[in-house]
Amino acid sequence: MKFLDALTPLDTVAVAVFAVAWLAYEPLLKAIARGKGLINTDMTVIRLAWMRNMAGRENKFMDGQILGHTLNSASFFASSNLILIAAAAGALFGGERTFESASSLMVLKTSSRLLFEAQVALVVLTLARGLLDFIWSIRQMNYCLAVIGAAPETEDIASTRPYGEAAARLMNPALSSFNRGVRGYYFALAAAGWLFGPQTFLLLTFLAVALLVTRQRRSPAARAIAEVRRLLDQP
Repeated sequence: MKFLDALTPLDTVAVAVFAVAWLAYEPLLKAIARGKGLINTDMTVIRLAWMRNMAGRENKFMDGQILGHTLNSASFFASSNLILIAAAAGALFGGERTFESASSLMVLKTSSRLLFEAQVALVVLTLARGLLDFIWSIRQMNYCLAVIGAAPETEDIASTRPYGEAAARLMNPALSSFNRGVRGYYFALAAAGWLFGPQTFLLLTFLAVALLVTRQRRSPAARAIAEVRRLLDQP
């Protein structure tokens, strides 16, 4: 009850809006797009074509190299995420001294230590979810490397095509987890806005969602990827 007493009505609204934006962003965006017009959905088709071609290639070294580069990127982001979690957790468990130092800053809007800890805890929670997404992505990409290495050397399309499609069903979730981990940085930044007040929290949440949606649907990369998908869909 003490925590609820520390929240203003605007704090409650801001937290609720953030929770919906953070947890429901991906399913809602997919439902609105209906399978097309998003980088993430168009890339599933492109990766399917890649894995089909991989299964029919004699030399699969390049495919392993490309996936290995993505694996290194995921490892880098996971390491960075862990450092940020450690820093935020240090502030969370810093005790009264940390709260006094933070509350002395004019730009921070925190009325009590309990509210301050809740604000920092939300940042830690957001980053932690992203870290778990990166870890799961790394594991799945390691499975993908094994699948690429195990691909049979044959030119029989009847056998290579199903193998490539099965490999794509493994790769697409792996890269989706990677995307969710990267998206976590946007929402962690929005969550940090709560430290500056519920108005800033709401504003940064809406800005994070708007930026993500714009990049998914309206960016030059989105238009180029949509064109590649259109070309691949041609008979």
